[in-house]
Amino acid sequence: MPAGVALTGTLTASQFANLHTFLVAARHASFALAAQELALTPSAVSHRIARLESSLNLRLFERLTRQVKLTADGERIFGALQIGWDGLQAALAGGDALTGSISVHARPSVAQCWLVPRLAGFAAQYPDVSIDLRVGNESVDFRAGQVDLALHYGDGHFPGLASRKLMDEWLAPVCSPQYAREHGLQDAPQHLASATLLHDTLAWPACAPDAEWRLWLDGQAPEVNLPTRSLRFDRADLCAQAAIHHAGVAMGRRQLVQPWVDSGQLVLPFGGFALASPQAYYLVHAARPLPARVQALLDWLLGQAI
Repeated sequence: MPAGVALTGTLTASQFANLHTFLVAARHASFALAAQELALTPSAVSHRIARLESSLNLRLFERLTRQVKLTADGERIFGALQIGWDGLQAALAGGDALTGSISVHARPSVAQCWLVPRLAGFAAQYPDVSIDLRVGNESVDFRAGQVDLALHYGDGHFPGLASRKLMDEWLAPVCSPQYAREHGLQDAPQHLASATLLHDTLAWPACAPDAEWRLWLDGQAPEVNLPTRSLRFDRADLCAQAAIHHAGVAMGRRQLVQPWVDSGQLVLPFGGFALASPQAYYLVHAARPLPARVQALLDWLLGQAI
């Protein structure tokens, strides 16, 4: 299609409906899911999108066999509409009033050990803002508009998204005092040969299940071979809990396990958290201006980091 032309004059009800339908369809990348949300038939959604494309003289979607995909023009219009829609919702809520709900997605371990213990402080400071916290290791679809802010553990590479580093992480083996005594581990990493290692198999994206342990051994105890006896989990906090209950030695992340070290439930048999992790914690969101309530949470979380 040739270059588009802008809608002129006051939006009619039909034009507004078409724009809203496009916004919902773009969020879901699906006419069928948009139809469910809008209580329309997929055919009605398709006709509204077609009318909008005709009025703008732009192709907004590529129609593929089983899905639809935004074109470059569609991405541009979607981004502008999303900003406007967020602004409209803020205006209806009373301008920049700090009210409403925030949907937050976090990796399970950092949610359990770091985020949840701090949420009471945010609730006390912003009593009219509610938080819907969801946890999981799956990828987050910001386009669907179902997540406002995500707390990720990664390398800082989030293509097409905005991010702020929340805090760095440091690594060191941890175990229960009893386990350290029984296996003679204090200041003796060579005795790991008789120990059970506890692995977080999803420590980093696209890595080996024992990646954290290999990194630590290479940097801190290169003379020690990786023990073969192990238990594997898909969460770092489960590794720590297993270590507390004498199951073996976990690779501790300081931001997650420090309270257990302070309480004496875990010890650091080979010294402190001397190894910086190549991963860090990031607050990630769609690359557009944030509603005031989400910005307030982001700023508050940054203030909580050490």
